[in-house]
Amino acid sequence: MSRALGAELALARAVGALSRMRGGGATSLPGKVLMRIDPGAIGALGARLRRGSALISATNGKTTTAAMAASILVDAGIELVHNRAGANMAGGVATELLFAARSGGRIRGELGLFEVDELWLDSVAAQLHPRVVALGNLFRDQLDRYGELERIAQRWDRALHEGPAREAQAVLNADDPLIADLGRDRPGVLYFGVQDDSLALPDMAHAADAKHCRRCGEPYVFDVVYLGHLGRYRCPGCGQARPAPEVFATDVTLRGVRASSFTLHTPAGEAAIELALPGLYNVYNALAAAALATTLDVGMQSIAAGLRASRAAFGRAETVTLAPLRSGDRRDGAPRLGRELRILLVKNPAGANEVLRTLVLEPGQHDVLGILNDGIADGRDVSWIWDADFELLAGRIRRATCAGTRAAELALRLKYAGVDTDRITLEPELEPALRRAAADRPAGAASQDGAPLFALPTYTAMLSLRELLVAHGEAGAAWS
Repeated sequence: MSRALGAELALARAVGALSRMRGGGATSLPGKVLMRIDPGAIGALGARLRRGSALISATNGKTTTAAMAASILVDAGIELVHNRAGANMAGGVATELLFAARSGGRIRGELGLFEVDELWLDSVAAQLHPRVVALGNLFRDQLDRYGELERIAQRWDRALHEGPAREAQAVLNADDPLIADLGRDRPGVLYFGVQDDSLALPDMAHAADAKHCRRCGEPYVFDVVYLGHLGRYRCPGCGQARPAPEVFATDVTLRGVRASSFTLHTPAGEAAIELALPGLYNVYNALAAAALATTLDVGMQSIAAGLRASRAAFGRAETVTLAPLRSGDRRDGAPRLGRELRILLVKNPAGANEVLRTLVLEPGQHDVLGILNDGIADGRDVSWIWDADFELLAGRIRRATCAGTRAAELALRLKYAGVDTDRITLEPELEPALRRAAADRPAGAASQDGAPLFALPTYTAMLSLRELLVAHGEAGAAWS
């Protein structure tokens, strides 16, 4: 390590230490400082990784996919440098490399495993020259920031065919037409997907994306739709069709918000997988992680063990127990245990619809805390909530508490979805909304097992909710 780079690392680490002393996570700021001093720092530090780097990107699920991949790779005995707190822009990647760097040009870790924001994928790849790039899906999200899906698809296409990821092994979702098309006429592609027609939806959602062929513009014919625009499809114009996946799931069983299971097939064999994570979306995340591990020559035993050991990434199907109510909050004077809170991130129509579809599998009526923000990381335009099918759950809601900077719009959307206005509570401020929603239990539900509270936050709302829970000792910090 040069004396100059050593000084830069020391300064950036000092910034991180100061940030954490002030209560921050220091997940991006130290890396931003380092890149300001040395724009090539990511490449210089990444070059120290003996096994190179693997990058993961998607609209939905990249944090969970990366967490699952990390579980697999750790089981295989591979030491990682991994941005597990979800800071997925260049600053977050630089921060992880910064804190892993050691004197003498060494680094603590063999392989870099980084989830990367969709718009940062090409620039991060330009420095790391990744060994593997795994792409999960493209859904409409934050149109004011990302623009139309085709814009991102074109950037990814250039990165994979002409740019910094052209030498990488590509792991692509065969069921997403936009993603699968990126692998056409390209060597070194491993496809993953679902092969279980029992999961087929009766119709494609009205808000589905990627309905037309990128090559000729003809509408796709979908023989099966699994999730959003993911499924089995073909183009009647140019003949392009869903590629056959080498890593795939059969015998999928979805068990509400608690779990899911499937049979995993890979070129190395098959295994029965029990996931402690809900929904078809997490089956797709598991397939992406398994396919990535397959390209790194990880054996089936570690793949299966890693997936079975996977737990929710923070804020994504995470379960915490809220503190017991204070005596003054008890309406009937009876002792009450803390209430179970299940956090299910929603940030766009496709993701929200899958969460709603998962909640429908849960019996009985539900208490929901919806938190709608319009921060930069959420997207200023919240009109996407009108493309989310809240009607699926409307008749099953006992109480909906609406919070966040756009709480009133969410309450209006629920009203038009068919939720009785007497069941909707408007409380824009997060902490009083959380405590009010937690205190409003169904009659006879004295324990956390009897009546979970489902929190459906957008991205910045999820971060604020977790900060609140951490401050009250009800959740652990993402970076601890």
